[in-house]
Amino acid sequence: MPASTANKKSLKKRLWGLAALALLAVAVFSPTGCYLSRGAWEEGKILARRQPIAELVNDKRTDPVVRRKLAIVLAARQYAKDSIHLKTKDSFTTYSKLDHDTLVLVLSAAYRDRLEAYTWWFPIVGSVPYKGFFDFNAAREAAKSFKADGYDVSLRPSAAFSTLGFFNDPLTSTTLAIDSLDLANTVIHETTHNTFYAPGQAAFNESFASFVGARGAAAFFRSRGQMDAAAKVDAEWDDEKVLGEFWTRLAKSLDSAYAAHPGDSNREVRIAARDTVYLEARRALISDIAPQLKTIGPFYAQRVPLDNASLLARRVYAKNLDLFDQVYVKEGRNLRYAIGRIISLAKANPKDPYQALKDYLK
Repeated sequence: MPASTANKKSLKKRLWGLAALALLAVAVFSPTGCYLSRGAWEEGKILARRQPIAELVNDKRTDPVVRRKLAIVLAARQYAKDSIHLKTKDSFTTYSKLDHDTLVLVLSAAYRDRLEAYTWWFPIVGSVPYKGFFDFNAAREAAKSFKADGYDVSLRPSAAFSTLGFFNDPLTSTTLAIDSLDLANTVIHETTHNTFYAPGQAAFNESFASFVGARGAAAFFRSRGQMDAAAKVDAEWDDEKVLGEFWTRLAKSLDSAYAAHPGDSNREVRIAARDTVYLEARRALISDIAPQLKTIGPFYAQRVPLDNASLLARRVYAKNLDLFDQVYVKEGRNLRYAIGRIISLAKANPKDPYQALKDYLK
């Protein structure tokens, strides 16, 4: 149901105030400031379109499919808050319908002669190995520029993002397009970022949220008696762990191949060696890994991009996933306890939260 005219005017005033503050805050970070200013402007446009989800669910004029999915969003959000004690704040209590089917394009780049990501630095979050673009032309131009400079490049769409609780993140129509299982997973994943985010530890943050999103969504559906849905989410998580372990082994093989040919004069030799490693990885994906996957079809193994940027981008969301599960088991398979334990361990060792998990598991 649309907001009243008075509410819209009040909202617009607050948004312009936020936009002005954002522009002042980022001015000192030029040229990053221009990028952040665009992000603040686009976030303001998304916020300006917000409609309360509860009202849309109760409005019989709302499309039945949309109503059902929005109801799942509210229920998953409430489960995250009440049962596993995530800080949901006011995230996902509103809905914004966008004019396009892609929210942002996410760019990653990596060096070809070593397994190292190009990183960007931003206020609050620190260094991150990816950059989101609301301006799709700018994203494509940036990707083209990195390729021209000899980097591996990954440019992919994203249906959702989190402002880490600084704004009341709405659900967007791009996110609503995914199926109900992934929708619950996404809500819990993103509210995990509201609860805890370690600056400069992108892989830990995203992999931790992947764990909480998957385990949380499965528990959510079990709490509703939807055992088939819960089993499907568990199977998807098992596949993510299988792939995560494969990406880890592949990364080690690449590091070994690079280390065998040190020195600036051997750059082309290192690149040739890594190409050989990727050829073998493709064979292993098709013959060894694909048969193990329960929810991912065989064409994935044949078509998934294999290069340094794509590999490092995947590892951001799937690094050492089994460590989180081991903590979960050690905490009696109580997800709330596991989340609390992982956060306390990460805070105790902010420079290497993964090592903190390993020490605890010893």
